[in-house]
Amino acid sequence: MAISLLFPNPPLTNPHSRYKPTLPAYSSTCGAKKRAACIVCAKSQDDYHATLKALNSKGRFPRKSLGQHYMLNSEINEQLVGAANIKEGDLVLEIGPGTGSLTNVLLNAGATVLAIEKDPHMVGLVTERFASTERFKVLQEDFVKCHIHSHMLSLFENRKSSNANSAYAKVVANIPFNISTDVVKQLLPMGDIFSEVVLLLQEETAMRLVKPSLRTSEYRPINIFVNFYSEPEYKFKVPRTSFFPQPNVDAAVVTFKLKQAIDYPSVTSPKSFFSMVNSAFNGKRKMLRKSLQHICTSLVIEEALGDVGLPATSRPEELTLDDFVRLHNLIVEV
Repeated sequence: MAISLLFPNPPLTNPHSRYKPTLPAYSSTCGAKKRAACIVCAKSQDDYHATLKALNSKGRFPRKSLGQHYMLNSEINEQLVGAANIKEGDLVLEIGPGTGSLTNVLLNAGATVLAIEKDPHMVGLVTERFASTERFKVLQEDFVKCHIHSHMLSLFENRKSSNANSAYAKVVANIPFNISTDVVKQLLPMGDIFSEVVLLLQEETAMRLVKPSLRTSEYRPINIFVNFYSEPEYKFKVPRTSFFPQPNVDAAVVTFKLKQAIDYPSVTSPKSFFSMVNSAFNGKRKMLRKSLQHICTSLVIEEALGDVGLPATSRPEELTLDDFVRLHNLIVEV
């Protein structure tokens, strides 16, 4: 079936429309050692036409309910893999491989890839595409509901038996924008499994996670969470024209260097700490001496704020991670 039959409406009728970015030449090369293992070489780059052809092979439209936006720019995938510093022998988790454009770059860099894909049609597509390599496995699961910790531990056990050396895995993914927060919350506490998480996110989300401003409405519990478990860094912007279908917003790549448990801020209990933080922000416009009254009296909270060096009238958006840690350790009994 022709592509035009499956994608009959604009903007797909014109591949040179605003939905198609200017695509740079494919820059990935396969070294002598890797040449035999390379899955796809320069002649078969993942561009606009290759992506549509792959979708057409499964009779698929991008599904809004799954947040599907496919990367059309090979160079962005190269930069994403570069931001993660992927080396030969690395174990990588990819979330939502889609047509396999990022997967291909990861494999050509020498990584072993475990992919989690919710769409069964895309599972079939990447299974066929990478059938010739043993360094790729895809699981048909909803990432936010799957037991990724168990899957990764199983892979590590297999690698130990094969004398593989990497102690930690990495996450490299172009994730659906609508599950960004869920993915971040699930992955960042896994410093025992992953050393680094590299995600392509909506730019506004990326900025909010990495560069929150105190005393603004953008400062939220997720900012405390991100900095408790990781060291985030904004890497580079990705224009919306790099995707099909084109979203209404630009994207950006963010790296999260995960902390080990020994490096977490010193709190008596992470569970009680985040319970306190969430309670504080539930009454965001309220003073902490009111929103945290279920923990202890207003007088105790005021005294604790004074010990932290903050006024008795402090509100949650005025406290840094360190401020919350010290406040928690003064007022919460575990």
